[in-house]
Amino acid sequence: MGRNRFHGKPSNGDVVFAVVTGFLFLSLPLVCFGIRSFPVNGEILAQVGTDLIGFTEAPEYRNGVECSNNTIHIAMTLDSEYLRGSVAAIHSVLRHASCPENVFFHIIAAEFDRASPRVLTRIVRNTFPSLNFKVYIFREDTVINLISSSIRVALENPLNYARNYLGEILDPNVERVIYLDSDVVLVDDINKLWSITLQNNRVIGAPEYCHANFTKYFTETFWSDPLMSRVFASKNPCYFNTGVMVMDMVKWRAGNYRWRIENWMELQRKKRIYDLGSLPPFLLVFAGNIEPIHHRWNQHGLGGDNVKGSCRSLHSGPVSLLHWSGKGKPWVRLDERRPCPLDYLWQPYDLHQHKNQYQPLD
Repeated sequence: MGRNRFHGKPSNGDVVFAVVTGFLFLSLPLVCFGIRSFPVNGEILAQVGTDLIGFTEAPEYRNGVECSNNTIHIAMTLDSEYLRGSVAAIHSVLRHASCPENVFFHIIAAEFDRASPRVLTRIVRNTFPSLNFKVYIFREDTVINLISSSIRVALENPLNYARNYLGEILDPNVERVIYLDSDVVLVDDINKLWSITLQNNRVIGAPEYCHANFTKYFTETFWSDPLMSRVFASKNPCYFNTGVMVMDMVKWRAGNYRWRIENWMELQRKKRIYDLGSLPPFLLVFAGNIEPIHHRWNQHGLGGDNVKGSCRSLHSGPVSLLHWSGKGKPWVRLDERRPCPLDYLWQPYDLHQHKNQYQPLD
């Protein structure tokens, strides 16, 4: 049985929640309007069930007086499984943006999902009535024959590979984009990330983690083959997480990076050169030649590892973006009333009405 949060000695989760909620409340922009719930359409209920309805309408965030007309393009994926995470991520971007009306979301929806792209679009529109966004449908047959088995079934979802095809999916006039996973929240102004310069003709920028054991991302079959492993011979490759990337789409299209990534995926189907899903092909193509971005922009691994999803702590240093990469997702653990302490940092951005169930068990 759970206990009332206002009686007895508070738990660690209670303390974290109180402190974080107070801080985030003080950091809220002043220009927002009232919150209300929207009625549930019968079509939505029939397609997705009760677990994906009941979102509260987000506040309407407005630009400050010093905003220009420059658009910040953000690409994200959207499906029924991660809908709640995607909504929280969008909310966090708008909540901390200095110019929220300048943000444009390019949302890539799964072609085959228990909620159709049309229904998912309606949920996003109802939750964020003034949001600037466009929904694209990702054709799974584009990549389905290139996907190999992974250490976790969720990593085999075709939508995980949509980032490989942004050059074809996005409108040609989109020359630069920030790609974000659906299990992130921002606690800083997205314009700071957008303003980062990609130097020396680099195509992508992301935080690098050069202390990580890079060899573990590939199998012995890969490292024992002199032809394959020499791809890193003239580089100093470091691990980076593809859940947060600044991407130059002009250079991406010109360099035909989709083809380069697919070549490695085809080889993987024949020789099994890695065990993780969509990450290793990016490492093979880009590791050692990306624009290093401050680690504050991807405090990743908060979902634990890919097997147990155990609790993790923050890396040392400042924080601008929290990322629940790994098996554990905050909305699942909170609903099960088995949250990790850092899951309470995600909670203020959740717009789902089931959040009143977030009471930890004794």
